[in-house]
Amino acid sequence: MKSFAISRSQRKRGLYLGVLPELAAAKNAATPLTLDHDLDVLPEAGRRLTVAELAEHVADLAARLRAAGIRPGERVAIHKAANFDVWMLATATARVGAVPAMLSPALDGATVGALLGRLDRPHLITDAPKLAALADVPLTELTNSVITVSGTRPGAVALADLTGSPRVEPVFQGLDEPALITHTSGTTGLPKLVVHTPRTQRTRLRPQLVLLSLMRKREKVAIVIPFVHSRLYAAMALCLEKQLPVLAMNHAAAPDEIATVFTEEQPGFIEALPNSFMAWEGLTEDPRKPFSSVKYFSSTFDAIHPGTMSRLLRSSARRAPLFFQIYGQSEVGPAVGRPYFRGSAHRTDGRCVGWALPGSARVRLVSRNGKRPSKRNPGFIEVSWDGLAKTYFGEQERYDANRNGKWWRTGDVGYRTVRGCLHMLDREADVIPGVHSNLEIEDALLGRLTELSEVVVVPGPGAEPVPVVCTRGDRPLDRDRWRAAVAGLPRLADPVQLPLSELPRTATLKVRRIELSRKLREKDAEPA
Repeated sequence: MKSFAISRSQRKRGLYLGVLPELAAAKNAATPLTLDHDLDVLPEAGRRLTVAELAEHVADLAARLRAAGIRPGERVAIHKAANFDVWMLATATARVGAVPAMLSPALDGATVGALLGRLDRPHLITDAPKLAALADVPLTELTNSVITVSGTRPGAVALADLTGSPRVEPVFQGLDEPALITHTSGTTGLPKLVVHTPRTQRTRLRPQLVLLSLMRKREKVAIVIPFVHSRLYAAMALCLEKQLPVLAMNHAAAPDEIATVFTEEQPGFIEALPNSFMAWEGLTEDPRKPFSSVKYFSSTFDAIHPGTMSRLLRSSARRAPLFFQIYGQSEVGPAVGRPYFRGSAHRTDGRCVGWALPGSARVRLVSRNGKRPSKRNPGFIEVSWDGLAKTYFGEQERYDANRNGKWWRTGDVGYRTVRGCLHMLDREADVIPGVHSNLEIEDALLGRLTELSEVVVVPGPGAEPVPVVCTRGDRPLDRDRWRAAVAGLPRLADPVQLPLSELPRTATLKVRRIELSRKLREKDAEPA
């Protein structure tokens, strides 16, 4: 592979996805990467790679993408089955100087069509199953070209036909030019397309590089995050930069499959979504002890229930295991964080999401009514630093509406304690009049009723707070235990029990609260 030129100062100020594997291979070519699945685009590559092999595969895919007609500055939508090759294709796209736009495989055809339209005729990398799902979407009108990982369609380019294409030198954008586009979870409607730059991506690594430096030895890191999520690209960059062995897993795998891989691979560090950790709580009783090797658990962006963290920490056989929670969002990156410990996690306040991290963002509370923000009068949470996303692609006005100079309004409300801990109470859109915090109630109920797998408080048909509950194994809710559990909490409507599978969720497993509330209203309006 030919050498390339990138100055030390440029590398220090910006994160360039297209050369990450090559830079990592130059440090330690033998660093291992393990997968729990085969690569769709390179099925012959196997499930165990070195960083040097990863760099070679990315360079090969970049050559094929260039041969397929992708040029610097163009946008490339990647929408295919969940697989680590999504990261490889995004990195290869960045290597040729184009901008990868990551579209979740969980999105329906209509949503994908709307996002392709907003991206203004991008190239589309996809596969046979997604082509079938997009049968009613006018791809010819919405895209510059269609490139397939598997399967084909008239006029599409098959990557398999471009094997052996001439290698290309990496192309570097400016520090503040678009380098990666990811989308929001879409809990309130059509997802927004978040634009990241080399500068914002590098900035977001600072606080977590400090945290990783506290590790006493190189632990195998299991990354169990959707392959299109902005956090995956930061996590991979951190691991490659620190030469950490990586176990990249499909976050949608069944818990039993997750347990099998953890038991075999013995990771020392697991990063996953809060709702994934919740789904794995039952594995803490698995006789295989899949979490026994884990020294560090990490969860980013969303608050997680203290009971979940406590059970995971108790299932580790390591001395003094640690659960680190980081609060933030796709537009912001990591804002604040805090550690939890085995002996005290169950007693902590789940609304306390943490303190400022070294090298991280500034956070402030802004009054909603002219009065000082407090526990009883929460304010808007706003964040400021160089890690803020550049814009919403195709929706500058919508982005500007949340931006006040250097400050970004997150859409969450909360307060700060006298000890400086930021408490996140609710999303502004989810606030129910007369209810201090939906999330605080949910934390309390999950802590008091171990039979619950999930509880979500949403506005009912009359704007009353309705707890929607899911039980383990869908067993009937014990109403006597429920009445005892809600004693002392704000007055709630009678609980509505649903199977966990019927909760409307986003691609990152967040409950779509507005959609759930709408379903309750529709059910109430049905004739008896």
